[in-house]
Amino acid sequence: MAGRNKHVVSKTSSSLAIVEANPPQNKKVVAIDAPIVSSYNDRIRPLLDTVDRLRNLNVMREGIQLPTIVVVGDQSSGKSSVLESLAGISLPRGQGICTRVPLVMRLQRSYSTEPEIWLEYGDKVVHTDEEHIAQAICAATDVIAGSGKGVSDAPLTLHVKKAGVPDLTMVDLPGITRVPVNGQPENIYEQISAMIMKYITPQESIVLNVQSATVDFTTCESIRMSRQVDKTGQRTLAVVTKADMAPEGLLQKVTADDVSIGLGYVCVRNRIGEETYEEARMQEELLFKTHPMLRLIDDDIVGIPVLAQKLMLIQATMIARCLPEIVRKINEKMESSVLELNKLPMVMASTGEALMTLMDIIGSAKESLLRILIQGDFSEYPEDHKMHCTARLAEMLSQFSDTLQAQPKDVTTEFLMDEIKILDECKCVGLPNFIPRSAFLAILSQYVDGIHSKPVEFIKKIWEYIEAILIPVISKYAENFPQIQSSIKRAGRNLITKMKEQSVNRVAEIVEMEKLTDYTCNPDYMTSWTEKMFRSKASSTLFSLGGFGDVKISHLRKYHAHLLQQAFDMKMRIASYWNIVLRRIVDNLALFLQFSVKNLVNAQFQKEIVAEMVDPRGGGGVERMMEESPSVASKREKLKKSVKLLKESKDVVAAIVDQSSGYGGR
Repeated sequence: MAGRNKHVVSKTSSSLAIVEANPPQNKKVVAIDAPIVSSYNDRIRPLLDTVDRLRNLNVMREGIQLPTIVVVGDQSSGKSSVLESLAGISLPRGQGICTRVPLVMRLQRSYSTEPEIWLEYGDKVVHTDEEHIAQAICAATDVIAGSGKGVSDAPLTLHVKKAGVPDLTMVDLPGITRVPVNGQPENIYEQISAMIMKYITPQESIVLNVQSATVDFTTCESIRMSRQVDKTGQRTLAVVTKADMAPEGLLQKVTADDVSIGLGYVCVRNRIGEETYEEARMQEELLFKTHPMLRLIDDDIVGIPVLAQKLMLIQATMIARCLPEIVRKINEKMESSVLELNKLPMVMASTGEALMTLMDIIGSAKESLLRILIQGDFSEYPEDHKMHCTARLAEMLSQFSDTLQAQPKDVTTEFLMDEIKILDECKCVGLPNFIPRSAFLAILSQYVDGIHSKPVEFIKKIWEYIEAILIPVISKYAENFPQIQSSIKRAGRNLITKMKEQSVNRVAEIVEMEKLTDYTCNPDYMTSWTEKMFRSKASSTLFSLGGFGDVKISHLRKYHAHLLQQAFDMKMRIASYWNIVLRRIVDNLALFLQFSVKNLVNAQFQKEIVAEMVDPRGGGGVERMMEESPSVASKREKLKKSVKLLKESKDVVAAIVDQSSGYGGR
């Protein structure tokens, strides 16, 4: 590539050397042992640089996965040894579980002859050197997972800036163990399995499945787990370690492929004891050239250098394949973040701006209330039946009407006694067969007093329901201003309290008016009274009442014969008139309810809420709108950082997508 330094890779029998075609001044030609460097070339370097820059931007915190090499294997399969050989650094080794946390190895090439090595976990940064890497990792692991033998899902990141290492990220996970040892939790297997599945499930992960040559591949737990997420093996590469310990039948194992490893096998001999990396590679090369069984294995699938080359090519191909999807996800996430950022309230610098914003909030809430309380438009809350207000109000009114007009279960008990008592008290000097109007009004008053509380309780219930609608609506439209939530809710409740008090007084008046006079223009009164009188027949002992059955009256004839006919007549009149009174109360309440709701939404809501919010005695809601709440400020800052990160990420990948598109299919 123009403008980039060219690498000349020189390979001897035991080591590699990288020479910059145009090395920076004061930089030395560096001999290196890490064999993965042999795979560097100008075709894949830009791809690796792109992903490395995305990792440095920490784009994965936005939920965008990047191609990553994930190293898995059963306990003591030689995973850490493979990583050591690939990267040329020492990792903790020993009996039992050596890796107890996800070890994220971020390797970065450096021109300096002095390596820079440090660990990151939580908010801590610990610097170390090549000689003390293993001890530093053990110490950090003890901090993360405890000093025992338990594991933790919290990652430990190892940064290595060193001459000769590739810009590469690999994750070494704890080895799979089924039987807990002393000090390990009983569910150690479940913990490790969950951790492994978390890392190998993303389609961008390259699974480096490490198996010992000494075991049957078909029984390996790590193979079973990787096949769960990668059934065809298209992103799984198997590394067979300890080839020198079990050479018999190894050729058949790797050529038969009984476990569907799509990316193939590589057989290696790991570094033993205090061998240097150079000595280990010499012994590995010698083993596969001279051993009578191992030399039969194809040279293309043996040795750490071959593994390094395969791994780099596989990762480069995966990167090229994933880049278009990464671009799509970056664009999608950025659009979402920008949209969410734009939805946040603007930072207001004056009371005028705050007042205008408050008016917008109240105006939007008013439009919503108009739709759900008056127009019956429920599109804003399609699944919340409580918010389908016109239907719920109609149901409540119908239920109230049924309850109010329900007939007493036993109308024959003490039949006509109330009427007789009132007639007796209202008698006067005059003709005996006239019903005093005062008597009718007295009995009517008793009826009204009997139901007086029901309309009042009904209207209270109605306003309690409307309050349960109004408060969530205004809270929804003021959700971006948590600093005024309490004030605007209080204003809403105060408005409802005021409307409820007015309505209770009005309903009480409507009911009380029925006691003042006996009047109706409804012809049903005369029709009903005439019908009742026609259908009712009297004998010496019984009254036969239409719709009520026979009622005994012998005791009444004995003591109240002179008032019996008048009492019966008044009973029929009040029964006919009372039905009209009850329906009139229901009709009046229905009309008043409609009027009150419209008045609330169209006239009172905006005026009362604004007045309360502007009044300093109410807490100065408008002034508080100028003070951005900590939660909104934090969200705004987070979204700004997210948008900035995603824009930078988009710029990083934009330049490489077209260039790499041809390579991805090779």
